[in-house]
Amino acid sequence: MKPIVDVLNEETQTSLLDAGAPGEMLDVDGTYAPLAPTTLQECGVHVDVLLNLALKLAYTVPRFNTEWAARKLCLPGAIVGELLDELRSDQLLEVLGQSGPFSFYYAITNGGRERARRLLEISGYVGPAPVSLEAYRDDLEFQFQRLPEVAPPQVQQAIAEMVLPDDVAHVAGLAIMARRSLFLYGPPGNGKTTLGFLLHHAVQGELWIPQCIGVDNNIIRVFDPQVHEPISGELPAHLRHRIDQRWVRVKRPFIVVGGELTIEALDLIYSPAHGYYEAPLHFKANGGTFLLDDFGCQRVEPLELLNRWILPLERKIDYLTLQTGQQLEVPFRQMLIVSTNLDPEKVMSPAFLRRMGYRVFLDDPAPDVYAQIFQRYAARYNLEVPRPLIDELIERYRAEGRAMHSCEPRDLIERARDVCRYQGQPLEINAAILDLAWRGYFGNQDRR
Repeated sequence: MKPIVDVLNEETQTSLLDAGAPGEMLDVDGTYAPLAPTTLQECGVHVDVLLNLALKLAYTVPRFNTEWAARKLCLPGAIVGELLDELRSDQLLEVLGQSGPFSFYYAITNGGRERARRLLEISGYVGPAPVSLEAYRDDLEFQFQRLPEVAPPQVQQAIAEMVLPDDVAHVAGLAIMARRSLFLYGPPGNGKTTLGFLLHHAVQGELWIPQCIGVDNNIIRVFDPQVHEPISGELPAHLRHRIDQRWVRVKRPFIVVGGELTIEALDLIYSPAHGYYEAPLHFKANGGTFLLDDFGCQRVEPLELLNRWILPLERKIDYLTLQTGQQLEVPFRQMLIVSTNLDPEKVMSPAFLRRMGYRVFLDDPAPDVYAQIFQRYAARYNLEVPRPLIDELIERYRAEGRAMHSCEPRDLIERARDVCRYQGQPLEINAAILDLAWRGYFGNQDRR
């Protein structure tokens, strides 16, 4: 893996390329990117892994040329040419003709087909070449340390749509600024998940992540289009060939898991059908935010789940296990947010709570806060709701013995919109419409 350098300043980049040693990290103002390898050794994985991958790729088509193989393997053409020439020397490929000055047409031989079939029985992975675990670890740390600093105005802007006590906003901002874990707890419906989502957007920046990682002959898929959002078209075209195409430029990931989480999902997931591993979601969240929502509702005992996180929280590393039993030390470099509706003293161990960076309690709103939330959400639809009408609503909560939750102004207003659309009238909020919205939301039974 070559050093990460500024790819937007061509003159600066050229001088750094001449001066930098492989593996050295150079801190340059601008946008950072991994440089493409120029030799097989700089690819960072064993050459046999690349040869096997190229042969399996050749097995998938009747014929191909060097440029096509380079695009599929995400490696420079010169390196792919070396791989293909080695396979030709071993009589696993044959040359059909020349397709350009430094490019040839190839087809797999019968001997190559036989070997490729054996390789595919071991691992069905065919795609971009992997990067080494060491390169991933070094580059992630390099980028993580250079994410933009977070200041109070950015946090305030990010959470502006929520009505929060000053102390809650302050503690949440501290957690984001310090990049420490955050524990959110309190009654349901008061914005814990929303706060976690908004805090993620207080941190700007982007990341380069590998499409996959190679450990010996094992492939671990990292880039996942379901959770990673690529950034494309922003780098000058004449510089793209200098970037290691095995890496993808993405927005900082935000991954949410809830009651579906199992203890097995926190380790490498091996697919027998494909013969490669899928990285767990918290690994894919590195450099971004991992929100463990509804803690205590998972299909695993809370204490077992907590014990799984204690070491990563303390040391910023995690251990994942291959099928052979080999353990891999991997980085644990994301903003971990845990939210629960349960009493933390009953479901959390003191050892785990000590390792959480900050804790925030989101309580049910007071009447004035409820009214503020109601008026702010109504303003989104250019509605002005008189305070006496909201006071009547608050009195109904008291009369029916209901606790107020921060999500309910939004929910009632949305149902009021449904009422108006159903009745074919312009959007408005009055006592009659609110009564219909209330009964539709809480049920027809009058508890007064």
